[in-house]
Parts: sequence; C-alpha cells; structure tokens
Amino acid sequence: MVRSYRKYEPTQTFGTVCTGTSNCVWTPSTSSARSTGAGRAYVGANEDVLGWDIKTGEPLSRWHDTDNRSEVTCLSQCDAQPDLFAAGYSDGSIRIWDALSGQVVVSFNGHRSAVTYLRFDREGSRLASGSRDTDIILWNLLSEQAEFRLRGHKDQITGLEFLRTRVGASRQSPHTDEAIDVGQSESDEEYEEQYLISTSKDALVKIWDLTSPHCLETHVAQTNGECWSLGLSPDSAGCITAGNDGELKVWRLDLDALAGRSQTGSNKHQDILQSRGILRRQGTERTTGVSFHPKQDHIAIHGSESAVELWRIRAADEVHRHMQRKRRRRREKAAAADEPLKTEADDVVDEPEVNDIFVSHVIVRTGGRLGSVDWITGKGSKELQLLVATSNNQIETYTVTSHRQQQKTATREQPDYNRALSVEIPGHRAAVRTLALSSDDRMLLSASNKQLKIWNTKTRSCLRTLECGQALCSTFLPGDRIVLVGTKEGDLEMWDISTSSLIERLKAHDGAVWTLAVHPDGKSIVTGSADKSAKFWKFDVVEEEIPGTRRTTQRLQLKQIRQLKVADEILSVAFSPDQRLLALSTLDNTVKIFFVDSLKLFLTLYGHKLPVLNLSISSDSKLITTCSADKNVRIWGLDFGDCHKAFFAHNDSVMAVSFIPHPMEQDEKHIIFSASKDGVVKTWDGDKFEQIQRLGGHHGEIWALVVSRTGEMVISASNDKSIRFWEVGDDLVFLEEERERELEEVYEGTLAQNLDRDFRDEEQEGDEVAAASKQTIATLTHGEKVMEALELSIEDLRLMETHERDKAKNPKLAAPQRNPQFLALNKISAESYVLSTLQKIPTPALNDALLVIPFTTLPTLFTFLALFLRQRMMPELTWRITYFLLQVHMRQIVASRQLKPLLEEILEAYEAWQEEQRRVVGFNLAGLGILGREARDNESSTFIGGVEEAEEDVGKGRTKRAFASVA
Repeated sequence: MVRSYRKYEPTQTFGTVCTGTSNCVWTPSTSSARSTGAGRAYVGANEDVLGWDIKTGEPLSRWHDTDNRSEVTCLSQCDAQPDLFAAGYSDGSIRIWDALSGQVVVSFNGHRSAVTYLRFDREGSRLASGSRDTDIILWNLLSEQAEFRLRGHKDQITGLEFLRTRVGASRQSPHTDEAIDVGQSESDEEYEEQYLISTSKDALVKIWDLTSPHCLETHVAQTNGECWSLGLSPDSAGCITAGNDGELKVWRLDLDALAGRSQTGSNKHQDILQSRGILRRQGTERTTGVSFHPKQDHIAIHGSESAVELWRIRAADEVHRHMQRKRRRRREKAAAADEPLKTEADDVVDEPEVNDIFVSHVIVRTGGRLGSVDWITGKGSKELQLLVATSNNQIETYTVTSHRQQQKTATREQPDYNRALSVEIPGHRAAVRTLALSSDDRMLLSASNKQLKIWNTKTRSCLRTLECGQALCSTFLPGDRIVLVGTKEGDLEMWDISTSSLIERLKAHDGAVWTLAVHPDGKSIVTGSADKSAKFWKFDVVEEEIPGTRRTTQRLQLKQIRQLKVADEILSVAFSPDQRLLALSTLDNTVKIFFVDSLKLFLTLYGHKLPVLNLSISSDSKLITTCSADKNVRIWGLDFGDCHKAFFAHNDSVMAVSFIPHPMEQDEKHIIFSASKDGVVKTWDGDKFEQIQRLGGHHGEIWALVVSRTGEMVISASNDKSIRFWEVGDDLVFLEEERERELEEVYEGTLAQNLDRDFRDEEQEGDEVAAASKQTIATLTHGEKVMEALELSIEDLRLMETHERDKAKNPKLAAPQRNPQFLALNKISAESYVLSTLQKIPTPALNDALLVIPFTTLPTLFTFLALFLRQRMMPELTWRITYFLLQVHMRQIVASRQLKPLLEEILEAYEAWQEEQRRVVGFNLAGLGILGREARDNESSTFIGGVEEAEEDVGKGRTKRAFASVA
C-alpha cells in the first residue's frame, strides 16, 4: 500500500511590524468624525499589507492574497478614493486593494521585475508604475487595462509624479444651458494631468507627454552618477532630485509653458525643467526619500541612516529680508576693509540662490535605520508630525516644532522634537535566533539580540517582552513558568514569566553559550559553549530572606555538578530520550556521542565537510540526524554510528533539524524537519530517505526551527523578522503526487518565462513606447481554455446548423447527440459557452490571453465574434476582442483571403449595432432637451426668498441666468 503523510499548510504569520523593502502610508482614522486617534499606518510586511492603529499599536487589517508569495515593494494611496491602495510586488505584479473589504479590486501584471514606484493621478482614474526593469507603465483603472509602456531610462525607476497644468481659458460654462464660452475665474480653474516626470537610477530626469506618448525633455539629474529619489512640490511648480553623497538638486517647472505647448502644439524649444542649484545635506549617505509637506513649507529628506533632516522653505518676505541683511553685511565688510563703497544704484540686491531659500530646520534622530517616511497631516495640527517606518521592524511617530511656533515663542534655540507614539511590541528589532515551545505547546518563546518575547500560540499575541542579552539558545524549564536563555556573553539568564523578572544571571562560560538542552528527567540541563566545554547544571531551590522582613521565599538556582572538556567549540547538544546518551557537535565537523552517566566516549561520527550546526535524536533513540554548513542533512544509526543516508538538502547552510519529540503514531517517529538559510523548511522520511514536502514562504534566512510535542505544528523564524506557523491540514501527501506537482511547477514557470521571452524578443528595443504585455501562467491557462472552448463549440455549432437545415425538411427529426459538456451546463448553446469562457478571463489579462491563441484559430474565433454581434451578446467585449486581434495580426489578416468574408460579416454586424446605439442616444438627448425646455419655462418667473431669477442677454440670442436682488 502506498504510504501517505500528513500535509503541513502555512497559517497566519506574525512578528512582523513592517519591512524595509516597502514604504509606509499614513491615513486618518475613519471611525468617527470626532475620533481622537492618531490615524492608521499602512505598511508592507513581507507578502502582506498591514494596517496599524498608531495610537494603540494594534493591527487593524491584514491584506493577504493566497496566490501571492512575493514581497510588497511599494504602496500608494488614491487621493480621489482614499479607500483604494495600490501595492507593488517583487514579481512585477500590482494589486489594487479596497481598504474597507480587504479584497483585491483588480490585479495588473506587466512588469518583469520588482515594482519600485507607484503613483495615482488626482482623479484616481490612472496609475503610473515604475520598476527595476527600467520601464514605466500607465494603467487605466476604469477600463482595467494597460495603456502603454514608456521606455527610455536605463536603470530602475526611482520617482514618478503627475504634473498638473492649467487647461485653456475657453471652456463651456457649467451654468449655461447651451454651449457658450464664458470667462473663467481663478476659483473655477480646471487642471489636467497629461504629463509625467520620472527619475531613475541612471541619473536622468525625464518629462513625458501622455497624450501622444513620447519624451519631451531629458536632463541629467545628478552629478555623481545616480538619482535615488524625486520630490514634487504640492503646487507642481518645482521639484528636488537626490542622489549619492547628500547632493540635492533643485528644479523649477515652467507649467505655463507646458500648458501652452499642449494648447498650441508649438514645437518651439523651451526648457520646461530648469535647474536652480544644488543643496548639500548633512548626511553623506545615499538619499532615498524627499517628501514635501502638503500644507506647510517643510521638506523631509532622509537616507538609510537613523535620521530625518527637515528643511524649511523661506517665504518671499523672509527671503527679501535675508538678502537685505546679506547686502548690509557686504557693505559693512567693505567699510571695515577701507574699500570704496558702491552707490545704492550699483549695489542692487542679488537674485536669491537656493541656499537662501532652503534652510535646514532640524534633524530628527530615529530609533533605527530608516525605511521610509510619510507626513501626518491631521486636522488642526500646528506641529509637524512624521510617520517613520524603520528597517528594524518598528513604526514611530515624531512631533516637531514648526517654524511658525518657533516665531511665536521668539526663541532662537534648535527646534524641539520628540517621539510621540510607536508600534514595536508585536515584533523583534533584530532577527530571531532561538525558539522554544512550552510543554503544552500553548506558549512560544522567541529571543533575539537584547529582546525576549513570550507569545500565545493560539491568538498569536505577545504576552511578555523582556530585555535580555544577545540570545543564542533558550528553553522552557519544567513547569513552564521559568525560561532559560543562553547569551553570546557566556551568561545564563533565568526569567520568571509571571512576574517578568530576572531570577538570576549566571556567568556560566568564558565564551558564547551556543546550545543548551534539558535532561529528559527534568532535573538538570547541559550547556555547550565556545570555551570548548559542556557543563551540567542541576536545579536547586534555596530559601532567601525578603529584605526588611523576617520572612523567606523560595528561589530556583542553578548549581554546576559536572563538566566535560572537548577539543573544539561545542555548537549543539542533545540528550537521547532514553537518557543513555549525550550527543555533541563541535567545530571540527564531527559529532561525538558520550554516555550520560560516565561521560565516556561512545561514538564519533565523521562525514560532514563543514561544522555541524544542529542535531536531533529520534523519540525511540535509534536514529540521530545532523545538519551542517555543507548544505547536507545526514541520518545516522545510534547503534554503530553508521551513516544511513546523506541528503543534499538545501541550497545554503542548514541551520536547524528536528525529529518529532513525542509522535502520536509509530510511523511518524522518523519524520525529520530541516530549515536552512535558503528560506525553506523541508520534511523528510528517515526510513525511506525521501523528501516529503517543501514549505516555502520566508523571504530571508531561517535561523531557528521548533516542532511541537506531537508534530501538529512547526514554527520557524527568519531574518525577515517573521515567525511562521505550519500546521497539519486535512489533506494527505503522497510522494509521487508531490513530485509530479513540483515538476509541473518547474515546467510551467519555465514555459511562461520562455513564452514571455519570445514576446519580448518580438518587440523592438528601440521603440520609446510599447505595449504593456507579459505572459504568465494565468494568461497561458486562460488562452488554452479559450482554444479548448473554440474547438468544442465549433463542432457543436456545425452540428446544430446541420440539424436546423435537416429539420426544415423533416420537422419530426430527433435532436442530435451533443457533447456531454454542453448537456451538463443545462443545454447551453455553443456561442454562449464561448462567451462565458471569454467573460471569465479577468479584464487586465484578456489581451495577454488572446496573444496565446495562434493565427490558425482566428477563423473560428471570428465566426463566434460575428455571432455575438448579430445576437447582441456583450457587443462591447466582442468589439474590444476584435479590435485587439486586428491590431496584433494585421499583416497576416491582410494577406489572408479566408478571413475577408468573416471580417465583412463582423463589420456589418458592428455597424448595425452602432446605428442602434446612435438612435438610442439621439432619442435620449431629444427627450432631455424637451425636459430642459419645460424646466426653463417653469423657472422663468419664480421668487425664492426675495430673490428673483431673471435672465440677461449674453449675446446672439442666447441667455445666461443670473441672480438680481429685489431689495
């Protein structure tokens, strides 16, 4: 009988507050109009998007797509619809999320590498995205399609902004009933966003015209080779680009010239983007963020260091006073040097430079290296507020004294700032190096550098946070009330969970305590260290006097009883469950096994080529498994020390390996779990020597692994700051099916890459504008389903047409035998079946799915498209498919005589449908005109609150309503 195994499935991930690969977005609280909350922070957390309540530090939402395993790389919020967020991922996909429902509204896939920048326009109808593949794609959110791909940059895109330009002065008045041009006041000025400015790591800044897609201007943004960020002022009148060595370049945007170019179509050369000068900030690292405050004249500039520099833009009167002072100092300096003074006419005030306009305000020191910064713009807030997401897994908010407040207090001291709120408890600041489970699997211990946390495994909530040393190993002591931690300083720390107090800090070794293990009888422990010794400690309960009283209290104490010296550093120790043997792995690539009672050497295991990092002994004390930095996992027999099997298990150093401590079933005694720096957890059959499952999900090196008592749960901790649970599901794993599934995944991935590469090779690299298409497994699958539906339906269509002809001659003719698939769908017609298949394709993926269909299948597809138009079955979708196929296969269609009658049929049906729609629209317009005239007749002489609605002549017999006061 084929053996089956329990299948482990990923469940909720926790321990991650934010990741440094994505930016943060602040939004106000939406619970009530009088909410006193500090707002929400949306951040990327590996493959999820998390929403945090900044004030309470509690998670409000988690946006998770089960089909996605890629990291979130950037976020953007829509201004027109604040509930819409765009998230870009490392695989080049973009998902539009609805914050209210937490569901994906639409998904785009056009980039071939990580998305680095996203920006909505003001109306929320378009989205611009930039990527590491050096391309910019403009997405239409209304039609859910990619409009085009812009090429021109030679490195990853680092900044994108839409430019707002004023539309022409001649516009139809919204207050007139007929088309009449009226003057437009400044308050009613309209703006359009038909231009895009972009920066790239190639040190270029470009302005793109989106109406007739092409590049208008290209400038060198930085003098030092790279441009890493772009900041656009709220009025779009200027921008700042930043690169290496703290260099900031200030630019002026001539929007009037840009608007004039779009209205007149003039080709006269005039630089829209004009350089104003260079600023130098104090930090010399690469500048990764420049952000203008939307309401106040302040700019936040930061790199990857632990500081945000706030700059201030001086007002016009302040700049004038500053230039007057410079002129006065210059005259005083000339007078002191006995130089001839210039006359008032000659000594004019100089044109201000960028250093006279932009001045440093304050430097905000943060709690970790910066990931991203966003402004908090609450109502009525007079102070400057910053939201900071750091690379060490925490979110902070800072309040800074603004220049206006500083002027009111009339002080010249450095502006003050303070950290107001933070979200840090739900995660570690550094990578988790050790994990341990309590005896009942209800509590989880995780420890990192300077921090130890206790978690509830059911609710995934943090119960305790304690300040410890640099933890390397840990365990729960019997009773689950006390935890023991070994540190890199050589200390053993005992913590009482209930009181969150340190019971004892013991200097146990002269080097780092790499490992520790509790004896199976629960009365002692052994610790292994870098000082080449293993020490045995027993638990003692001592009576201690309570200071200031005569009472005593009991306290647990560790007392050393034995010591074992070896020739090299000890990296891992383990007791056999039968209490006979003690296994030690040392830095000399070997594993030594001793008798516990006499500490005599029993076996030495040779075979690994690099140090053995971890080991585990099976519950029946018959097997020992070891893992090493040589990427191998080995299984040994404890009877004679023979190596049963050696696996090349992972692509990097294997950090942890474990048997199930107390399996419920006998056939699970030799199931092995391994975790590696390649970010993968694998399960192995120690009897058949085969891999069972591959558990992927981490985005960094896995440092620690722990298995629950009965193997129901596996927990891993990674360098990506996340702690992941893998729990037994309802499904079973069969080895042959699992291997087939893995091979299919590899084949499909390779197939999609090759198909996409073929389409990419067909595109001309010299083109500045190209179609935004990308072949994926999803589009390939949709295309294959369409071809299958066409193949089935064309036979059924011909069969039914033949039946209809025969039935006209013989009315009593029986119905033919149709394909069972049509009968199962309630005797659906062939054209309805094809249309339903096309409708199931997501709109963003429709064009890419149609590219999969070969030219030989086009006659069949055009046959059904003509049927759709004649029968008025989704004519909009039908014409969109037809138009796209005509664009793609134009050369072959022109050369084909077979398709001419089909295309003529489609054209006739399309023109007939279009004429019907034109008549409907004309009828509706005529009806609206009649209703409008009736409304004007009824309103011609009405009095509302003492105000008469009169009509005044505006010329040429047309009228415009105005209000005249009767009083």
